[in-house]
Amino acid sequence: MKVIVGVSGGIAAYKAAELVRALQQQALDVHVTMTEAAQQFVQPLTFAALTGHRVLTSLWQDADHPSPDASIEHIAEAQSCDALVIAPATADLLARMAHGLANDFLTTLYLATPAPVLVAPAMNVQMWEHPATQANIATLVARGVQMIPPDSGALACGMVGSGRLADVETIARAVVATLHRRQDMAQETVLITAGGTREPLDPVRYVGNRSSGKMGYALAEAARQRGARVRLVSAPTQLQPPAGCEITPVLTAEQMRAAVLEHLPQATLLIKAAAVADFRPRMAAEQKIKREGPITLEMEPTGDILAEAVQRRKPGTLVIGFAAETNNPLEHGRGKLARKGADAIIVNDVAHAGIGFESDRNAVTFLTESRAIDLPEMSKRELADRILDEVLALRRNKTVLSEAGAAPASHGSADRW
Repeated sequence: MKVIVGVSGGIAAYKAAELVRALQQQALDVHVTMTEAAQQFVQPLTFAALTGHRVLTSLWQDADHPSPDASIEHIAEAQSCDALVIAPATADLLARMAHGLANDFLTTLYLATPAPVLVAPAMNVQMWEHPATQANIATLVARGVQMIPPDSGALACGMVGSGRLADVETIARAVVATLHRRQDMAQETVLITAGGTREPLDPVRYVGNRSSGKMGYALAEAARQRGARVRLVSAPTQLQPPAGCEITPVLTAEQMRAAVLEHLPQATLLIKAAAVADFRPRMAAEQKIKREGPITLEMEPTGDILAEAVQRRKPGTLVIGFAAETNNPLEHGRGKLARKGADAIIVNDVAHAGIGFESDRNAVTFLTESRAIDLPEMSKRELADRILDEVLALRRNKTVLSEAGAAPASHGSADRW
């Protein structure tokens, strides 16, 4: 398979040479294209020596390598590659891609290729966090570009924060997974909840939680890319919905409950990744509560969406819950599994710094009646695929047991949304 590595002009450009080697170790035919700025950091000769191929640097005729087809070379390359991975991708390059500019070989290639596109950004933390950069990323993700989030740590500029190019092995794994992407969920209709619900206190304030929705959105994106039909029931987040998913926006726990129960009959798999409020104010004030002294809130429990979904699901539908815990996570996870009757509980120890709520990384335990499978810290997008692997293994095991005993439970998806 042919992979084109696009290199743009940042200090992390030297790591692209390591990426080329990592991809070659996967028996991939790697070609390289560089922006003009990238050549200020690494010479094309480096990549030519590594790949054995001429490095593509310009849309215009190369006097040293004349070709009658030079004017359409970007089209030929775009049509012949199996994946395009851009690492590092600078803020400037992301902006040009998002706005459809085609003023060099790499951006023209991006617009012309039907192949999957993966982008690994790298830049200063303030540039990464700037609203313009985040808007450009959201635009690209909505168009189907797969983002490989940067790592956090010490940056070349001397600052500390997000913006460091993701680990080369992480990028290589993402490329290989994309090239060998399975359609092993093509028969699944997946219902996923994400984000944190908000329970009104008055017209201005609400009781909420720290959930960013990143885990649920990563699961939705992963399931969609593996061929599933995906319905994402989302509480408010700052995230761009994954391409190809059907979105139902909700605000409160009761609205989420209603949406889940509405779409549950069509689902073959429910994953409850949302952080749903366990309690809500018994009465929400009709006017803004003024700061005139202490107040007492009377709270009441919200509906138990997970337990109700287990009771009301059709035969063969798997129900997977999440448990965000701050102490004794496995003990609490096992208790939740037993009480709710779910097929599995994904236990997330949110007391650990750097993972869980609001982070791009996570580590969980996939808990069933018979097994506890530790999935170590990784990006939430990587973790989403690992979780789906375990879900499909769980389905296979249940099918085998069913066929060995009674008639197998149906988990087809004839009825779709």
